[in-house]
Amino acid sequence: MLGALLKEIELQKEYFSASPLAPLLAERGASEPDMIEKIYFGGGTPSILEIGDLKLVISKVRETFHVLATAEITLEANPDDIDKEKLAGWKEIGINRLSIGIQSFFDEDLQWMNRAHNAQQAIDNLQLAIKQFDNITIDLIYGHPLLTNEKWKQNVEQVIALNIPHISCYALTVEPKTPLDKMIREKKKENVQQEKQAEQFLLLMRWLEEAGYEHYEISNFAKPGFRSKHNTSYWQGKKYLGLGPSAHSFNGISRQWNISNNNVYIESLSKNEIPFEKETLTDTQKLNEYIMTSLRTVEGLDLVKVSSRQSAVGSQQFLMKSRRFILQGKMIEENNFLKLTREGKLFADGIAAELFIG
Repeated sequence: MLGALLKEIELQKEYFSASPLAPLLAERGASEPDMIEKIYFGGGTPSILEIGDLKLVISKVRETFHVLATAEITLEANPDDIDKEKLAGWKEIGINRLSIGIQSFFDEDLQWMNRAHNAQQAIDNLQLAIKQFDNITIDLIYGHPLLTNEKWKQNVEQVIALNIPHISCYALTVEPKTPLDKMIREKKKENVQQEKQAEQFLLLMRWLEEAGYEHYEISNFAKPGFRSKHNTSYWQGKKYLGLGPSAHSFNGISRQWNISNNNVYIESLSKNEIPFEKETLTDTQKLNEYIMTSLRTVEGLDLVKVSSRQSAVGSQQFLMKSRRFILQGKMIEENNFLKLTREGKLFADGIAAELFIG
């Protein structure tokens, strides 16, 4: 797998078509669209890789692309994979941000979610990580049957007490054909309740705002200066290259995704072939993606940008549809930007779908 990944990096060296001036700009502390601003090790469990393997991948990326000296390099890590030696090794090879999948600080919740770590491991290893890394984000899950509002408050308070600078919070979703979906259908586990999820999301927004976190995207909260460059690049429509099985890439014009089968991926790369599918986005698709992603952010949707990409009639129809949500108190218009209110954030995906261009 590692050999195939390194081969894919080599074969994708022209993906961004980086400018010859990029190295000069980097020396001057400047950036351009094709400079690499972040590297993200995610999906699966990259924290089980040996330090030397991670170092090899980072070195290959730096050799192949124009990577900023200040690039954000994030590693997703399970709490049970963390120890002093690994933390020191990750930091030494250039990783400067950790994303730790905590999910909950209660054992019964972790067992219900089939997580390998326990609550004490989560706290102990977070405390170890804080000694080595300033930039840490953790994931928490809300809205599942075992989570009372009081337990949810204790989870959030634990994050605040540890002074974690970034937190991503997600409502539990039950994906079809998963073990959880099967157990719920067989009445072995209780199903999620949307009303409970909405209530806990509203509480989360209030608690973290009072603690000084900026709610800069629907699922993401950060202390000043700790927004995720990785997440933000998606919402801003920037180009990105995904490497490895199932990885997605976007160059501003088309989107492509690698095959998910590990064996086929490895075999294809051994023949210097990247196994992927591709679609070229229409102007309408690109505009609808902008509507969907921009509404999720604190900055909101730029009405001038939307108007410039469609006819006068289409622009007028868009404004009429948006007025309905403004009158409902789910959205506000501010300096030619549409922004969701707290209540509106509960319906972000549905509102975006209603505003999509036909």
